[in-house]
Amino acid sequence: MTTTSGTFDVARIREDFPLLKQTVNGKPLVYLDNAATSQKPQSMIDALVRYYTTENSNVHRGVHTLSQLATDDYEAARTKVRKFINAAEDHELIYVRGTTEGINLVAQTFGRQNIGQGDEIIISTMEHHSNIVPWQILCEEKGAQLKVVPINDSGELLIDEYEKLLSPRTKLVSIVHQSNALGTINPMEAIIEMAHSRGVPVLVDGAQSIPHMTIDVQKMGCDFFVFSGHKLFGPTGIGILYGKAEYLNAMPPYQAGGEMIRSVSFEKTTYNVLPHKFEAGTPNIAGAIGLGAAIDYLNDLGMERINTYEKELLDYGTDCLSRIEGLKIIGTAKEKGGILSFVLGDIHPHDIGTILDTQGIAIRTGHHCAQPVMQRFGIPATARASLAFYNTKAEIDSLVEGIDRVLEVFS
Repeated sequence: MTTTSGTFDVARIREDFPLLKQTVNGKPLVYLDNAATSQKPQSMIDALVRYYTTENSNVHRGVHTLSQLATDDYEAARTKVRKFINAAEDHELIYVRGTTEGINLVAQTFGRQNIGQGDEIIISTMEHHSNIVPWQILCEEKGAQLKVVPINDSGELLIDEYEKLLSPRTKLVSIVHQSNALGTINPMEAIIEMAHSRGVPVLVDGAQSIPHMTIDVQKMGCDFFVFSGHKLFGPTGIGILYGKAEYLNAMPPYQAGGEMIRSVSFEKTTYNVLPHKFEAGTPNIAGAIGLGAAIDYLNDLGMERINTYEKELLDYGTDCLSRIEGLKIIGTAKEKGGILSFVLGDIHPHDIGTILDTQGIAIRTGHHCAQPVMQRFGIPATARASLAFYNTKAEIDSLVEGIDRVLEVFS
């Protein structure tokens, strides 16, 4: 997957992703919508097919061979995730459907258990709706308050303002690691240290960061970390909630059913140990196995190598787009991941996306489930090109040509 010189062999890597080989509207596909979902390597797809064709069976409950094989692969994937994010124990990793469910799980268990009248939860202006609405619902239910960290014109958190918001009433901080709308990478270690100095636990939304950089939850110090498999080159419908065992053990079950119990009678039910306490019912077995295969693929490439290449790609894309007259990039933080959100004069982003699609270029347009970000910058929406390690400078050139075509149409 790399050349003998150690540089990134993107042409070779692209061969691993079957969807990238197709055409759209008669043009070679230029897929620049990775922040919404990533494409899948053939090895991950093969892992799904292999499970369904050779060992399809329910996990944990069976003594027969297929069930044991499925259980082994399902739990092996959990171990792969633990190593990938450097968690301390496998049982600190809960399989969920994705980042959204992981945040809701914490809100409805830890939140309902620990947050009451007059308490406060801190989030930021740049949060995805999935890290806003669950806390709003909880605050309405409990009579608590949501405090919001502001951002500057570059899309960076105002850390001094964050520190002022921390108070004896603060019961949780929940902050995104990398913004999906701006690309801003937040200084999580500093944010967590400031919260911990006041005894406040921190949840990190890692949906956008984990595909692009090395994550070490122990070094970071977070109490919860959530992410989705489909953004990590794995299947849809699978994700991970990491939580420190001390919190997970104290939290009540999120859902009730099979596997999350030790014993059931009409008089009393005893709950299972971690992680099973939070994994009621038949899980997404194939999804977990596919997630493990995606992690294997990324480990083979090397996350540091991925991060270095994507930074080069972002720098190139930023330079190219900045040269286009009338184009303004929204989100110019010093620490930034591969997001290029922009507006183009008074042309609506949906029109930009529609015209680019005729050229085979896939971007995302709209508010990106981050309406408060749009309100902060006084715009209804942006056009967003988001990068992954299989993208190329030639594709960014195609994006620039596509934008030129948009300008021609509206000239």
